[in-house]
Amino acid sequence: MSGTPVTTAAIVLAGGRAQRLGGADKAQVVVDGRPLVEHVLAAVGDCHPVIAVGPADLARTGVRVVREDPPFTGPAAATLAALPLVSAAEETWLLACDLPQASALMSILSVVPIPADADGIVAVDGEGRMQWLAGRYRVSALQQAAGTIANADGASMRALLGGLRLHPVRADGATIDLDTWEAIEDYRRSREQRSTP
Repeated sequence: MSGTPVTTAAIVLAGGRAQRLGGADKAQVVVDGRPLVEHVLAAVGDCHPVIAVGPADLARTGVRVVREDPPFTGPAAATLAALPLVSAAEETWLLACDLPQASALMSILSVVPIPADADGIVAVDGEGRMQWLAGRYRVSALQQAAGTIANADGASMRALLGGLRLHPVRADGATIDLDTWEAIEDYRRSREQRSTP
């Protein structure tokens, strides 16, 4: 007999300075015909609630926008700003806004339950690196981790998540993130080549 379905929220981080993009709004960079953040928001459309952390222009039906205070104090601060809004869910996706293959990534991770002895599952790229902003976490574990952060301003993701028990899942190409112009142009070229007969 199957158990009660797990309630799953989503936190999308889309409010950084994008220094490696010269300060451009990374969330709004267009790839595959739409802004990067739209790929991620489309992928989490069945989650509830969906929280986007960043500027007010991220607001749309089904998406609640919050901002870390003060702004631009890093992804850990952004995660902590969103966390109170997902407290009713059992699990939450934690995703960067620059994942053009977010749907494929979630398809891979969504079929893997979080093991009983783990706090979350995290995508591992082709080089074996855990991608903390491409994972699904127990909300209770994130809340406990948040309690260890005395000052969110400038706190690192390692400080927030480094102590969690994370189950790695190979996702290879689906983990691609586009945080430099070189990576964006390489990705665009590769997509154009695939679509060319």
